[in-house]
Amino acid sequence: MYVCVCNGVTDKQIIKAVEQGAATLQDLSDELNVATCCGRCASCAKKVMREAHCRNQPYEQPAAVHSVAFA
Repeated sequence: MYVCVCNGVTDKQIIKAVEQGAATLQDLSDELNVATCCGRCASCAKKVMREAHCRNQPYEQPAAVHSVAFA
């Protein structure tokens, strides 16, 4: 989907930029020109970026939980 209509930037482009190290909206602006015209896309771009960061985080197995039997 298009996130930034002014510059024709899609969510897939934002996800790829995050995978390549973009960590802030400024990084996206520098690389893709997101939110450099009208700025209406900034909140959506941040949301896509956050979701991409979450997907790229390695899953950590929770610590084992010991069950205790109650009498």
